[in-house]
Amino acid sequence: MSQSITLKIAGKEYKLEAATPEMEQLMRRAAVDVDKMLDTFNRRFPETSREDKLAFVAVQEAAGKLLAKSQMSAVQRECNDLSDTLEAYLKEK
Repeated sequence: MSQSITLKIAGKEYKLEAATPEMEQLMRRAAVDVDKMLDTFNRRFPETSREDKLAFVAVQEAAGKLLAKSQMSAVQRECNDLSDTLEAYLKEK
């Protein structure tokens, strides 16, 4: 059962649906992180529009997600290699 929540991002309220309590907490934390990044960009680029700064936040978050996916793939490959090595070792015994 989803739950309706309201998040405030960049001074504006958004009504969203959270599928689970865990997702609600993640969405709330994400909103806080977005506002923190926006504050950083506000200090660094005071003359830039809010929309542009929100685009900077989106690109930074998307790049972080892509990096995490890449790192997870590398870890998965390493786990598979270790599993194969272990399996081969156990077959020898």
